[in-house]
Amino acid sequence: MESKLSLAEFRTRLINNTEVGSLKVNLSTFRLFPIFGETKPFYGLFDDKSFSLTLNSATSPTIFIVKGKYKNVNNVVKVDYVVEPNSKLQLIWAEYAPVIGIIVINLFFLFFAKGLRRGTTIINLFLLVMAFYSRWKTERRRKKLEQKFIRFFEIK
Repeated sequence: MESKLSLAEFRTRLINNTEVGSLKVNLSTFRLFPIFGETKPFYGLFDDKSFSLTLNSATSPTIFIVKGKYKNVNNVVKVDYVVEPNSKLQLIWAEYAPVIGIIVINLFFLFFAKGLRRGTTIINLFLLVMAFYSRWKTERRRKKLEQKFIRFFEIK
């Protein structure tokens, strides 16, 4: 893909819009600094040829990162990037935790709460909605990160 920006402008936007730091720290609960003060839209690492960025938010961290390389070819900045999960474990947890919850709750009602069989229908419907919502929200966060990256760096 190509950026409408020159190489100098692309690097300037990387510098001005990225808080430099390790992506492993950003996705943990130990990094609370974006809550206080002015924050930049992206968080991650970059150099003269490559970048690895995610959204800069402590309240709603995304498990996806934008990894890629950029170079100047005939005065046009070529950007090759991919949006991928930072950790497979986080992605699996976000997508399958509600399904595991449905199984655990049903096993509980099956073995220990025989008098509450009517409650299982309501709880199962709620957990089913949560399972679909978690998958939808995970995909929405991936798309939001990609759209923001494309918008900031004017990629076409």
